[in-house]
Amino acid sequence: MSNFANVLWLNTSPSLRHFDQKLVNQLSETMGLAYWEYRQSLDEPSCLETALTLVHDYLKSNDQPIHLIGHSTGGLLALMYANRHPERVKSLTLLSVGVHPTVDWKAHYYVQFQLLPCSRQVLLKQTVETLFGYQKPTTQHRLMLMLDRDLKESLSVHSVLKRMSLSPIPVSVPLMVCGSEDDVIVDSQELQGWRSLLKPGDRVVQVPQGGHFFHHFYPQLVYDKILNFWSEMEWFSSQGEVRTPLSTRS
Repeated sequence: MSNFANVLWLNTSPSLRHFDQKLVNQLSETMGLAYWEYRQSLDEPSCLETALTLVHDYLKSNDQPIHLIGHSTGGLLALMYANRHPERVKSLTLLSVGVHPTVDWKAHYYVQFQLLPCSRQVLLKQTVETLFGYQKPTTQHRLMLMLDRDLKESLSVHSVLKRMSLSPIPVSVPLMVCGSEDDVIVDSQELQGWRSLLKPGDRVVQVPQGGHFFHHFYPQLVYDKILNFWSEMEWFSSQGEVRTPLSTRS
């Protein structure tokens, strides 16, 4: 399809889409961008394979490779798709996805749930403070409701009974991994762990602050990094040159 978007953002947490919108809006002004969202009913089991099949069905109608972007579990989904169908992916941009890609805020929450003898509300409050720092009571309550809904409704590889772990997943497509130095969920060790998997031209970008949702707080900075990645990738591709490995910390 000639009118198909050339960028696809994958989101597996509809209740947290607010944190994507600033960056999505900026990218949409420059590129044709589609926002794909996985919605799950309360009675439906969480299954990455189902989501992967739906993404593949969606992209079957496109005859050109596409830039994939995803944050957290959305990034995990994008990573797995790029690993299985590299011919359909032009590049992969991962936001807050560690080298062990199932590490996310829900894994952190369920660890605390097992360790601390306190109520769900107390744990949600502590999780808000972990993810966003101190917030005024009204904002804190709103964030707690968003996280509570995300626990109930979004695709997740974790539960109170079991936490899933995956080994690093390599991809053959151009890759950029972005994170924040002050993210306590996907920390510097998880982010920099990608270095061993980088191909020529791939990069790891670590911004100074912004936490797990750094792309919400610094959308212009992340927007510039993504466009620079795409621009350099296109230039080297047009020149037919071999790129040297690149890992940036900025």
